[in-house]
Amino acid sequence: MVAKTKLFHHLLLLVSSLLHLSTTTFAIGVNYGTQGNNLPPPSQVANFIKTQTIIDSIKIFDTNHDILNAFANSGISVTVTVGNGDIPSLANLNSARGWVAANIAPFHPQTRINRIVVGNEIMATANKPWISNLVPAMRTIHKALVLAGITNVQVTTPHSLGILSISEPPSAGQFRRGFDRAIFAPMLQFLRETKSPFMVNPYPYFGYSPNMANYALFKRNRGVHDKYTGITYTNMYDAMLDATYSAMRKLGYGDVGIVVGETGWPSVCDPGQPACSMENAAWFNGNLVRRTSQGKGTPLMPNRRFETYLFSLFNENLKPGPTAERNWGLFRPDFSPVYDAGILRNAQSGGGGGGGRQRPRPTPGSQWCVPKPGVSDQALQANIDYACSNGVDCKPIQLGGACFNPNNVRSHASYVMNLFYQTHGRQAFNCDFSNTGVLTAANPSKSWHMQIHLRSNFEGWIADSVVLLASLVIADSVVSSFVVMALAVQHFWTIPI
Repeated sequence: MVAKTKLFHHLLLLVSSLLHLSTTTFAIGVNYGTQGNNLPPPSQVANFIKTQTIIDSIKIFDTNHDILNAFANSGISVTVTVGNGDIPSLANLNSARGWVAANIAPFHPQTRINRIVVGNEIMATANKPWISNLVPAMRTIHKALVLAGITNVQVTTPHSLGILSISEPPSAGQFRRGFDRAIFAPMLQFLRETKSPFMVNPYPYFGYSPNMANYALFKRNRGVHDKYTGITYTNMYDAMLDATYSAMRKLGYGDVGIVVGETGWPSVCDPGQPACSMENAAWFNGNLVRRTSQGKGTPLMPNRRFETYLFSLFNENLKPGPTAERNWGLFRPDFSPVYDAGILRNAQSGGGGGGGRQRPRPTPGSQWCVPKPGVSDQALQANIDYACSNGVDCKPIQLGGACFNPNNVRSHASYVMNLFYQTHGRQAFNCDFSNTGVLTAANPSKSWHMQIHLRSNFEGWIADSVVLLASLVIADSVVSSFVVMALAVQHFWTIPI
């Protein structure tokens, strides 16, 4: 009876978690650049994003009217950009009203323009007229929107991490002296007043070094310790966001939201650049999508869901500079994926189509993630620590838990590695664990003490049990949702315990 009660408890937790995920917004956007002579027309792009991906928003680097028309009535949110050179003139209200009348009013609200970004990384340009007019232009554009009767479009501006004079450790983050009070304090005050976010572009790629590769790529590593908070950071991305937050908090604006305007990883570079590879790009962006969809936040901002714009949608063949500049894209111009970043609805190779938006289909067939033979207990314990700190419920392998026995490191590692793989998208890279994990079609739990197979022979028992338990704690109107989720689990999920 005790074992069955524990079984019911774990099943209910699983189903409720899945129900939560099924109704959660992913907040995944993409930067849609157009510096290419082989790119598809905007109408095809809009259809592809809407029907084939989990992307719910785009950010463009101008106010391209063809793109704005193409995304009308698509349900996709659009962020537009004021050109850097236009900033000084738009500090004037008449000019700002003219700009809004030409570039926002004709398209809104049919096109869901949700945000205007003023310039791009202006603080890194050293252009004094642009910098001095940045906040005045932001205020004036906002006023022009209000005068035009548009009250649901935010105004902000994106920043590189160069705005920070100190970024390590994250809790010591602060803005560059001189700009902190003169520029960032009034900017943050404006953002607070208008309920707009602070936009930052964190790129671990640019902080890559061979000895920090795993730290930059969301791979298992020893971490970087913040001596002031006692927090050990396991990835550079969280550290960058927390350093930005610390700088904002030092000025008294820790309550202002943060949006990630750009981040990504190139798939091809010039020779001699070890950071750049298809595998690294897939690993970084795939894990970023997963982390964003989970809404875990960061150590200093737990449980925050950051609206995040990947860079970029396409490889753009006319971009100047090194090879990497032309290879940041998630897709080729024919819509085929450069690699799997976990944003295609059904992991297809491209093209048009219809249907509702959903998460990408996992690897086909029943597969389990298990430790490779010969992996040391020390490495397996590190896998346990990593998985348990990244979303896996490890209570079942603790003393008194349903999966505590057999009490050995390999058995516990098998449980958490497989659960990490099953609950984090079931992509091959979710079972890498620094090359200590392997996928198998043979169910390893057959040699364990017990298992749950949510298959047809348990259908009535599972559905009845879930409904019975759910009826004790939730309203009748929600019970049917739990039944649906239980049946979905029955067909697609196998979790050894």
